[in-house]
Amino acid sequence: MTTAARFEALGTATVGEASAEARLVPAQLRPISPGMRVAGPAHTVRFPPGDNLALHHAIAAASPGDVIVADCGGIIDSGPFGEIMALACKLRGIAGLVINGAVRDTAQIATLGFPVFSRGIDIRGTGKSSRGEIGVTLDIGGARIAAGDMIIADADAVIVVPCASVDAALAAAEARAEKENRMMERLRAGETTLQILGLDKGEPK
Repeated sequence: MTTAARFEALGTATVGEASAEARLVPAQLRPISPGMRVAGPAHTVRFPPGDNLALHHAIAAASPGDVIVADCGGIIDSGPFGEIMALACKLRGIAGLVINGAVRDTAQIATLGFPVFSRGIDIRGTGKSSRGEIGVTLDIGGARIAAGDMIIADADAVIVVPCASVDAALAAAEARAEKENRMMERLRAGETTLQILGLDKGEPK
């Protein structure tokens, strides 16, 4: 499995609790359809509300496996991303989209199986005049996201792991997942969570 696939399989809760370097992106960013999940290096783009030219350029410049992280200031009074752009992303091998803004065509995007996490949904169109900024460091609700940082998103959250911390975060998360698997095996064998955690003796393990 690739590094991104391993992060995706672990999920945000495990990675977020295991890694002190993981940063939570604001909870207002939610999947547009249940079950969506994605992980991959961030391909960042910033552009003004009401314009999606920069998104077209970001899609053309992205590499397979990238997660496009788009910031239009959290404004949700237009939908700069829809079905056509989702198809373009999918055909180019782009892994998903996280947008601090709104999208449209959510049912069609879900049918395509392209993971999208957005702040809102809005059907109103956009102009095409600003090329924005691609590859810049973003600040979304206090979460700093640089190009190449690892994005992990699922039904619980969107988190970012700085590029320099990816290996350590992955090792810590996989160790935590193994520990939790052993706990679940003990539960299935008849023990209680009190016993497993040492809470019945007042001394957590």
